[in-house]
Amino acid sequence: MDTFPLSYIEISAKNLIQNIKSFKNFLKKETQISVVVKSNAYGHGLSQIVAILDNYVDCFQVDSIEELQILRKISKRKTFVFGYVQESDLSKAIKLNCTLSVFSQDYLYKIEKISNNLKRIQEVHLVVDAFLGREGVLLQELPKLFEEIKKCKYIKLTGIYSHFANIEDSKDLSHAKKQISIFNISVNLAKEYGFNNLQNHISATSGILVHEMKVNNPLVRIGIGAYGLWPAEHLKEYSKINLKPILTWKTKVAQIKILPKGYTIGYGLTYKTKKETKVAIIPQGYGDGLDRRLSNKGEFLINDKRCKILGRVMMNMCVVDISHLPKIKVEDEVVILGRQGKEYITAEEIANKMGTINYEITTHISALLPRVSI
Repeated sequence: MDTFPLSYIEISAKNLIQNIKSFKNFLKKETQISVVVKSNAYGHGLSQIVAILDNYVDCFQVDSIEELQILRKISKRKTFVFGYVQESDLSKAIKLNCTLSVFSQDYLYKIEKISNNLKRIQEVHLVVDAFLGREGVLLQELPKLFEEIKKCKYIKLTGIYSHFANIEDSKDLSHAKKQISIFNISVNLAKEYGFNNLQNHISATSGILVHEMKVNNPLVRIGIGAYGLWPAEHLKEYSKINLKPILTWKTKVAQIKILPKGYTIGYGLTYKTKKETKVAIIPQGYGDGLDRRLSNKGEFLINDKRCKILGRVMMNMCVVDISHLPKIKVEDEVVILGRQGKEYITAEEIANKMGTINYEITTHISALLPRVSI
């Protein structure tokens, strides 16, 4: 790209590939890797991430038919659609050659009916609700469902999976062990009904770090870790994994002005200058994904220095204090998230100020902002 947009998301292909290689070196050689690119690749840009990783991973995972349609313009690689696909879209999904998730008997029948109409065998993975309490089949419902799957002529069960509930939140692994127990019972039950060599998986990024050697599934689902972010601080103890964030959020200074003492800034009059104050207008706001909870507390990087947000974050702009920047000028680079010089604003730092998690910080960045691969 010869000229960069005013505001954009810079993606480091080098760091992304290195993150995947780091996981590969940590996992057993035969373990397959599925990279989760749902929710616009956790805000990093679905199209850009798939294009970079297409030759480095075994498969991708999305949540919706819309995401699958975007992905199929770039990659033919095996793709799991593990979110809900409404009945009217199932035909489209099947034609796009994906693996669907089965979470109930009724949904199984819908997939079978449409696959029958299309005369196409449809691969499915069965999701087991192993004490997570969201989508999935309860253990006691499995025997009946396995019987029904065996009757389906156009359904091929190729995998069974579940998801950990709290290993990102606690070092207490008692619930996770209970989940593994239920999951293993489910896998063994599948074998009793003649479903052998299934692609079983329970580990996402945090599960790989904590449990991989014990679970030993043929497939893992790497989400947040692919993007160089840790699911939780305590998981950084696993030093064999070297993760590097891949995202930098950049914009430019739009205006510089000096406000007199006692001057209010922004909606709601939440900030009043205590002295004559030099400020910069930054053309990003909550409409672009800059959370309003950062009002009067967030910081940006300009001229390699931290600059505090003054007043409320507005829809498409905000104001920062630049009194300590003598050489600043209009259109100087602003880093909202990422590194500038020796300073670094992390997703975790922003999340802590907002009382949330790093997942939300990147995922909430507007999909309308251009993603530029470097």
